[in-house]
Amino acid sequence: MRSVTALGALLASEVVIAAADPAAAPAAGSPLPGGLGAQLAQMVFGLLLVVGLIFFLAWLLRRMQGNAQRGAQVIEIVGSRAIGPRDRLLLVQVGKEQILIGHTPGSIEALHVLAEPVAVPTTARQAAPEFAQRLLELMGKDHKDKT
Repeated sequence: MRSVTALGALLASEVVIAAADPAAAPAAGSPLPGGLGAQLAQMVFGLLLVVGLIFFLAWLLRRMQGNAQRGAQVIEIVGSRAIGPRDRLLLVQVGKEQILIGHTPGSIEALHVLAEPVAVPTTARQAAPEFAQRLLELMGKDHKDKT
């Protein structure tokens, strides 16, 4: 309750000071110093500064996450094959061991642990996912065939 009374007293003192010195308070009808154009320019500059800061922080975060993910790749998907509209077979490498996994919308099951790892060329590991590859083919930009 004291803070409300103190706030009321502070506001009342400001009103009294403004009434005592009319030259210090701007008149209600007079335009603010600098004009409308200066205010608009200041607002646009502030907006551009905030949007630029957001883009810079997003770029910085992406760079920092990219570095952290490269060094921490323990599990890698070596190959993938669709066996139905929503079912897939995945060949996963964990350390020096490869595991064949069945993935359906309701479950993920280890089907087989390979005794000897399958040799997969490095170009096949870096290939785009099937959808992206098909899209590139349809657009006439198949980069796999050109290299």
